[in-house]
Amino acid sequence: MENEAADQNPPSSEMESLSVESQAEAGSSSSCPTATQMTSEERFRIVRSVGEECIQEDELLNLLTKKPQPICYDGFEPSGRMHIAQGVMKTISVNKMTSAGCKVKIWIADWFAQLNNKMDGDLKKIQTVGRYLIEIWKAVGMDLADNKVEFLWSSEEINSRAHEYWPLVMDIARRNKLPRIIRCSQIMGRSEQDELTAAQILYPCMQCADIFFLKADICQLGIDQRKVNVLAREYCDAIKRKNKPIILSHHMLPGLQQGQEKMSKSDPSSSVFMEDTEAEVNLKIKKAYCPPKIVEGNPCLEYIKYIVLPWFNEFKVERSADNGGEKTFKSFDELVVDYESGDLHPADLKPALSKSLNKILQPVRDHFNKDANAKDLLKRVKGYRVTR
Repeated sequence: MENEAADQNPPSSEMESLSVESQAEAGSSSSCPTATQMTSEERFRIVRSVGEECIQEDELLNLLTKKPQPICYDGFEPSGRMHIAQGVMKTISVNKMTSAGCKVKIWIADWFAQLNNKMDGDLKKIQTVGRYLIEIWKAVGMDLADNKVEFLWSSEEINSRAHEYWPLVMDIARRNKLPRIIRCSQIMGRSEQDELTAAQILYPCMQCADIFFLKADICQLGIDQRKVNVLAREYCDAIKRKNKPIILSHHMLPGLQQGQEKMSKSDPSSSVFMEDTEAEVNLKIKKAYCPPKIVEGNPCLEYIKYIVLPWFNEFKVERSADNGGEKTFKSFDELVVDYESGDLHPADLKPALSKSLNKILQPVRDHFNKDANAKDLLKRVKGYRVTR
C-alpha cells in the first residue's frame, strides 16, 4: 500500500475528514463537460490516462459504459511526510477520476502501517500522520466536493464490519500458498529476500480483501502494487466471480539523485516534500541529477512530464535572448526535441522547474502557516522518526 504506545481503538471522530472542502484549485476541470455529458469513450480516455498500465482496457470501457459512478479504490500507509508524487500526482489522478464520474475511496491504511512497522508500529503516531496527509490534499486542490472522494480509516471500517472482513481475509489466505503471498511483498516496500514478520505475511491477504470489502471496480494504485491487484483477479477466478477489479497502475516518480528508482522519505534529498520552503525546493532541484541532452532516467524531466505539464498544461522557460529567449512548451514531446538537441540546457530548465513546483506548492505552505491544526500536525510529523 502506498507506502505513544500503540492503541487498538479506532480513530476518533476528529479524524474523520470525509466532507472537507478543498482550499485551492488543482489543474481545474471546471470548464470541461461533466461526466453525465461525456460519452463512454470520453470518460474512458480520461480514466485510462491515469494509468501507465491497465488490466484490462476492454473491461474498463465496458464498466464505464454500464456504470454511471464506478468505485475507484486507492490506499496509502501513513508513514511520514508526503512527497510531491503522493501529493500532487495523486491529486491530478483523483481529480481526473472524479471528473469522469468515478467515486474515489481513499483507504487510510493505519492498521497496515502498523503491520509494516511504520512509525515503530505506534498507531497514534500513524493516525496523526494520516490526518496531516488529508490536510495536504485539502490544501493542494483535491476536488472533495459532493462526496466524490471518501477517506476511510482501515481500523475503523474493519472494526465496524468485522463479520464481513475477516472471513474474506481468511478465504484469500486459505486459497493461496505462502510463496504466492510472499511474491506480493513489494507492496510493502519489501523484497522476497527480506526476512518478513508474520504480520507482513498477513498484510497482502488483507490488502487483497480490501478491494472486495470496499466494493471497488477499479484499483488505482502505483505500479509497485500490481502484484496484489493481480492476486485479487486470481481470487475472482478461484471463486468463479465474473466481474474482476480493473487494475489501473500509475507511474512511479523516481528520486532526484542519479540511479534512484523511487523517492525515499528517509532521504530528504531524493524528493520534494509538499511543505518544503521555496528555498528548499530551489536547492533540491539545483542539486538534482539532470544530464544535458539525456532524457532517459532524468528525474527533472519526469517531474515536468508527470507533474508540471498535467497541472498547467504547459511548461514555461524564461531565459535571456542570447540563450534562445523565453519559450513555452505545450507537450512533453516538444520539450524532448529541444532537450536532446541541446537547445534547452539544464541551467535554464532547472530554474523553470523550480518556479513551477513552487507555484503548485504555495497554497500548501499557506495552509500550514495559517491553520493552527495543520501547523500542529506538521510539527508533530516532522518530529517523528521514519522507520522501515
